[in-house]
Amino acid sequence: MKIPALRCLLTLFLLLGTTTFLKAQSPGDAFLAGDMLPNAPELAPRGAYGVGVRTLKLVHPAQLDVLHPKDGKPTLYDRPLTLEIWYPAHISANKPALVTYEEVLGRFNDPKRPLIPFTFTGRASRDADPDPSGGVYPLVIVSHGYPGSRLLLTYLTENLASKGYVVVAIDHTESTYRDLAGFPSTLLNRSLDDLFVLNEMARMSQKTSNSFLAGLLDANNTALIGYSMGGYGALNVVGAGYSPGLLKLFGQTTGGSTALEPRTIASSTYKASLDSRIKAVVAFAPWGMDKGVWDAAGLAGITTPTLLVAGSKDDVSGYDKGVKAIYDGAINADRYLLTYVNARHNVAPNPPPAASLKPGVVPEEYMHFAEPAWNEERINNINQHFVTAFVGMHLKKMDYAKYLNLPETDAAGPWTGFKPRMSVGLEMRHAKP
Repeated sequence: MKIPALRCLLTLFLLLGTTTFLKAQSPGDAFLAGDMLPNAPELAPRGAYGVGVRTLKLVHPAQLDVLHPKDGKPTLYDRPLTLEIWYPAHISANKPALVTYEEVLGRFNDPKRPLIPFTFTGRASRDADPDPSGGVYPLVIVSHGYPGSRLLLTYLTENLASKGYVVVAIDHTESTYRDLAGFPSTLLNRSLDDLFVLNEMARMSQKTSNSFLAGLLDANNTALIGYSMGGYGALNVVGAGYSPGLLKLFGQTTGGSTALEPRTIASSTYKASLDSRIKAVVAFAPWGMDKGVWDAAGLAGITTPTLLVAGSKDDVSGYDKGVKAIYDGAINADRYLLTYVNARHNVAPNPPPAASLKPGVVPEEYMHFAEPAWNEERINNINQHFVTAFVGMHLKKMDYAKYLNLPETDAAGPWTGFKPRMSVGLEMRHAKP
């Protein structure tokens, strides 16, 4: 063969190879957050519904602004909240079932970790028409960490929507990557944001509303999912009144403010705020127990079925004196504790985004998502499985107890729903009132 002909053949081969590679790496074929690994447990795969997604902006009027007091007292402000809502949807053949999410790495006002915009792809269709074929869907409200964003757990929010839930994730103002501000705002507003969003979802779900949610969701059948500070707030919503010690700490950090007092276990109004519409709560690595956020009386106030998820080496929320202590102290709740042995704090979020691997990006951006001893995609699949079982059992009355009522370890064989050898490294505890 002549050299020019060989070169032409080689060039054609490289072009075909490049085309094949690019096709394999296209969003439709690439592995995205929430996709299934070969060893995913039984309930992890997506459900039968197409998934739509929309962004909604709300305003919670006349809220206490503890970050900008005047004469030593909090002022009032209209508190903006941005929501991302996933829901069962009709996906037409000519509308892509992919969505581009816009996110940032970094921290607001931190020169060492400047904001770095990036995008990532999800398996949902922006502004798709809702699918009412499943009737009125249960509601799931999701609350991120500090800092975080409403897009931190898209692997789970998309997955639940595909199984017949309306899932609403909150951008907690002053607690996101884009607007990170003083910690007292997070201490005060997490549970208040959750309850406000629940009420707004109930209002917009009324058949007389002009919202796309009209007639689509049942706010009387709600689950809360919270990660880290999101777990802190979610547990407070369902009965874990804060301790007098936290109220004292809050006052010290805000110049004496008592704004948090109505959310403490000793408050005369706290018990009246508990909402019977919430049927279940999932708390990933909830923060605060080892810092004195709750005492025995506060934890005893939880009566809502609870799934706690933690890493046995959690160095942010703590384990023995942190999440496991919450499990031990919630004596009036039907509760589970799923433990990732040797995991630290990052047992809830999406895997590290590709943007965190780029040259020049500080390692902390990758480590904000990564677990040192676990594969993040595997954690995602395991979470999809257990959250599906837990909320399905309590919101849809599904016969999923066998997936949760497990031996503490898999020493006697793989757990129900897991492939052989694939439940190693996990522990499950269960206690009833």
